[in-house]
Amino acid sequence: MKQLTKLLLMGVIGTGLSFSALAEEASVKDYRAMLEDSPGDFWVDDGKDLFYAKAGPKNVSLEKCDLGKGSGVVEGVYAELPKYFADINQVMDLEARLMHCMITLQGKNKDSIIKNAFSNPKKGKDSEMEKIVAFVAAQSNGQKFQLSLAHPKEMESYKTGEALFWRRSGTMDFSCATCHAADGKRIRLQTLYNAYNDKETIPSWPTYRVSKSTVRTMQNRMWDCHWQMRLPDVDFGSKATVDLITFMTKQSEGGVIQVPSIKR
Repeated sequence: MKQLTKLLLMGVIGTGLSFSALAEEASVKDYRAMLEDSPGDFWVDDGKDLFYAKAGPKNVSLEKCDLGKGSGVVEGVYAELPKYFADINQVMDLEARLMHCMITLQGKNKDSIIKNAFSNPKKGKDSEMEKIVAFVAAQSNGQKFQLSLAHPKEMESYKTGEALFWRRSGTMDFSCATCHAADGKRIRLQTLYNAYNDKETIPSWPTYRVSKSTVRTMQNRMWDCHWQMRLPDVDFGSKATVDLITFMTKQSEGGVIQVPSIKR
């Protein structure tokens, strides 16, 4: 029954035409309310199975992965990420940390993880990373983001992220702030997030993207925004992406996590 429901959802809301037709008659908010639950919940279920499944050359699960609260603990970890990890002497977000665990615990290849980090429904390409992220993030639902900047590297990440947020670059002379530092800006039907007073947008990621028929994560959002600014592809899990996510998440501190949400 669950699989049948998933297939029906994918068939009905996974097309641009269906969304466009509905958008003409109702607001995006009403459209989301009609769905009641995010189809991303199926990604959460699949992600749980993947997290506890033995995989990789070492044939082990991710149960010993320390995401910040000890080996295998997933409850509440997303609410405190990105954070500093002493074992690698770096600040990491959820995706960078999961990649680290996949490499060190499961023996997976970094290049392969990065290559398959984002799904491509048009090509039938699924992403285990997106599913695992959806599962782990959902275990913090109802909690508020509370990031620590106590460690010098955490503060450095925050400050670097803010500098990157405002830095103009590329042929179009864009920065993140061009779209996301003031109220009232829109692109088509979408109201643009303002990093300086919005406590709801960041806590709603990862999200199910109706236009993409899949769950998208914050690392994907970093890549997509850079692409839209006509900048070179930003590396998955790179320091630049983690720093930006640190800044934006800290700005959203106090926002209640509810994922995966549903967006255009």
